[in-house]
Amino acid sequence: MTLTLFEDPVQRPLAELLRPKTLAEVVGQDHLLAPSSPLGRMIQRRHLQSFILWGPPGVGKTTIARLIASAAGYSFVQLSAVSTGVVDLRKTIAEADNLRQANGTTTAVFIDELHRFSRPVQDALLPAVEEGRIILIGATTENPSFSLVSALLSRCKVLTLRRLDGAALDLVIQRAEEHFGRALPLTPDARDAVIAMADGDARYLLGLCDELLSLPPDETIDAKQLADLLQQRAPLYDRGKEEHFNLLSCFHKSLRGSDPDAALYWAARMMAGGEDPAVIFRRLCCAASEDVGLADPQAMIQATTAWQAFERVGLPEGRLFLAQAIVYVATAPKSNACYMAFAKAQELARQTGSAAPPMHILNAPTKLMKELGYHAGYRYDHDFPDAYSGQTYFPDELGGADHPELYRPNERGFEREIKRRLDFWSKRRAQANGEG
Repeated sequence: MTLTLFEDPVQRPLAELLRPKTLAEVVGQDHLLAPSSPLGRMIQRRHLQSFILWGPPGVGKTTIARLIASAAGYSFVQLSAVSTGVVDLRKTIAEADNLRQANGTTTAVFIDELHRFSRPVQDALLPAVEEGRIILIGATTENPSFSLVSALLSRCKVLTLRRLDGAALDLVIQRAEEHFGRALPLTPDARDAVIAMADGDARYLLGLCDELLSLPPDETIDAKQLADLLQQRAPLYDRGKEEHFNLLSCFHKSLRGSDPDAALYWAARMMAGGEDPAVIFRRLCCAASEDVGLADPQAMIQATTAWQAFERVGLPEGRLFLAQAIVYVATAPKSNACYMAFAKAQELARQTGSAAPPMHILNAPTKLMKELGYHAGYRYDHDFPDAYSGQTYFPDELGGADHPELYRPNERGFEREIKRRLDFWSKRRAQANGEG
């Protein structure tokens, strides 16, 4: 069956036509709009405080800003950080001052993509917000902690919007169907696929509905035909922003938590978003050392070997090497003993950075150094049984043989064998030093 898209006579986007007219029509954000919520209390008092709406695209940030300002009786001005500079901002603030002096109306200034404002522009905005000359309503898809200056952030309440779930998106589809007076020409599986394609974004979903409802009404599309007809949306992922670090954290914690399925999933999510595979391999090597360590020394070998093979072969076959290494590291016995040992060593080094090394382990390449006692009493370990002399290597002020214990292997994996060796050497040291 050949599917043909007809021109829609309506010029305005469907997302704009179906934008909620009241807060009750907003879907998926009940936690922000309930009477007991921060926004709910502001509406009841008809007194707004500056706030920032943080959430993914297409979840209602602009709509909520408009409706909140209207419900509270504020004048509403919408700006975009992409096209607004300091001059435009000062003009808007001056107009807000004039309006307030004329009839007492306060202006709510909505700034979309607030994170795109440079620091100087944010600084220019700060006095008006601080003095209450305007109420700032910002919208951002990026973590405000990283994208906004601290002075502005401290004067605004940050409200997090949730990604729309399947039930909320289905309600959006129903509204589109009511608007057109007919159902989407989709099988149930295809309808579910459309919701999945939207990935929590109502605006994107309405764009799909607009396309589908312009098809001939007598044609019903199944999931396979839908995939041919509509372009799959690229996953929300920015390699330089917060989502990059969020997914890396999920990946690493899944490895640490011995969950190969979750680790594979997060790695696949990053790959689908266009992440550099080297970034994933680097984090995999970190986990192999930090969380597996010597409980399974092969984990690091598996990770680095898979990385080398990936670089030589490339995609698509290289994904198999990545998957194999991920599963190995995730299912390996875990130990952070080496990680903790070096952290203790670094702290000890900071506290005792000037402690003199013991003379017997210093080389004596000159006659003077020999006369001063360098290297005197050094015991060459290979001259002793089991190649172990039992001498001490720590500075005397750290206790010599009674030095702090830094590395404490556990009883998991290969570290069980390492612990056995350390216990053996501890006994031999005591014998060598006349303690046993």
